[in-house]
Formats: sequence, C-alpha cells, structure tokens
Amino acid sequence: MPEEILINQCSPTLAGLKTGNMFPVTVVPGQDICDELRELNRLLGKKGIRVVILRRTDKKALLYLYRPDFLERDLGCPEARRILEEKGYCCSSAGTCVVQLIRHMAEDDEFPHEVGLFLGYPPEDVQRFMKDSRRGVKCTGCWKAYGNEEEARKTFARFRKCTDVYRRELSKGRSLLQLTVRTDRKHRAGCI
Repeated sequence: MPEEILINQCSPTLAGLKTGNMFPVTVVPGQDICDELRELNRLLGKKGIRVVILRRTDKKALLYLYRPDFLERDLGCPEARRILEEKGYCCSSAGTCVVQLIRHMAEDDEFPHEVGLFLGYPPEDVQRFMKDSRRGVKCTGCWKAYGNEEEARKTFARFRKCTDVYRRELSKGRSLLQLTVRTDRKHRAGCI
C-alpha cells in the first residue's frame, strides 16, 4: 500500500493525536490486500497501531487504522459505552467492539454512525449526529461538532497541520515508519 495514502488519510493517528481513521482503498485484481495488511500490521504494530478491513467488495476495501490503547480508553467512557450498548454492542473490550463494528458494517441496512466513537470523535457529537445530523451543528471538520465548538476547531486545525507536516516530511524522504509515533497509555488518560 503506498505510503502516500496512509499519510494523506491517517497522519493524526500516526502522530498519536487521534484514535483512528477509516479510509477506502482500491483492491487491485491479483494482489492480496491481506498480505499487505499483515506486513503493515507487523511494522506499525511496534508503534501501537493496527489496521483491519471493515468492509470489502471485489473492487474496494474500507480500512480502519487505529491505536488499540486509545480505543480502549475512548470506549471505556460511560457515554460511549451507553451509545454502543444501545446499538447492540457487547462492550467487554475494544477488540470485541471492533469485531462487532465489522459485523454491523456487513449486516446493517444503514451505515453504523456509531463509527465516530471508533475514530475518536466526542461521544456527545456522535450521539447528536445519530439523533439528527442537521440540527445544532456548530462547525464541521473531520466530524460535525455539536458540543464544544472552540475545542473542535482547535482539533480540526491541529489535524490539518499534522497532515501538512507529514506530507512535507514524506516528500523529503522520511518513511512511514519514521513518521509513526510510538505511544502508550501514559500519554492519554481519561475520557475525551
């Protein structure tokens, strides 16, 4: 998988600023995307990152690149847990929730908008989007913000700047592995 795709789609997660990113890739006939993902997981796993396929067709795959320790923290928040339980998730672990998200992606008639919780979006914003996506939007960036507009705008700007810096560094010859920050639970504690 070209490093440019991962940098363009996932820089904030690679930098340790965000829980995860979801992005589509084209499936090339005769090329085994699973082999590519195994290699990517082998490399990025050392930095605390995992990549899984959320949904796949013959021509496209929807990938989820995320930090399991951040996801565990995010989904441990009472509000996030309540949203997921209302949608039928068993919240015994973040890994279990990812497996259930994959099932929802495959089986549900509607897109599972609770996916915002898996991307690190504030639970309040995810809940309000699920209730009525058009009412009460204060600003839009990576997600529609309904709650803390000032914090959302700062976060959107930080993510844009991160992506710009990572693109520039990649063009200077730095590798994906060099640009990926290793994080641990100590760096991010508590609910978002």
